[in-house]
Amino acid sequence: MKFPFLHIIIFLISFSIYSQKDSLNIGDYYADDQLYLSVHYSQLSEQPSTVSKSNFSYSLSTGFIKDILLNKEGTFSFAAGIGYGYDYFSHELKVDELNNETSFSTASDITNNKFKVHNLEFPLEVRWRTSTAKKYSFWRIYTGLKFLYNLSNKFDYTASNASEISFKNVSSYNNLQYGLTFSAGYDEFNINVFYGLTPIFKNASIDGEAINTKVLKFGLIFYLL
Repeated sequence: MKFPFLHIIIFLISFSIYSQKDSLNIGDYYADDQLYLSVHYSQLSEQPSTVSKSNFSYSLSTGFIKDILLNKEGTFSFAAGIGYGYDYFSHELKVDELNNETSFSTASDITNNKFKVHNLEFPLEVRWRTSTAKKYSFWRIYTGLKFLYNLSNKFDYTASNASEISFKNVSSYNNLQYGLTFSAGYDEFNINVFYGLTPIFKNASIDGEAINTKVLKFGLIFYLL
């Protein structure tokens, strides 16, 4: 199977659509299984004192989330999902890798300093909404946790001699991260916040100061189906 993840997503979506249609035939008991798509303006928070905030950065994600009802009316539920996320950061922390060891500095002689990350996402949410089985436009407040498992990371910068330097899957990168999520809005259009609780690097320091850099995202999330 060339695309097992894609096949799993298609199966879950098909099962969701069938389940919702079937539930609507027996009354008000229904679930709100959904595809989600989000776009965020992202920043690196809690940077070391010698490093400024990140420059313009963004994140994109998409996936499927399964609704598990907590009351008959469908206004309260728990949800779990799986998805894919891409992060692009323009930043000022210089990251190098030599002999499977990552080093950090604030060298000012580099330009075009950035890193790109591909993650699997596992959102968990507690949900409140004003929907009914026949009311498809409604207010919602969803909050919970999102776990991130890193598939790949790549750090790039341009050195003073104009050479392009690149490191993939650096050893100090924290492959398992998680953070708090909050979504609120009406119908398909909702604000969304992700507040990272785990540093993006493990056992990292610069000039004797620990690097506790975390990810903070503000943006929009769209729920489909």
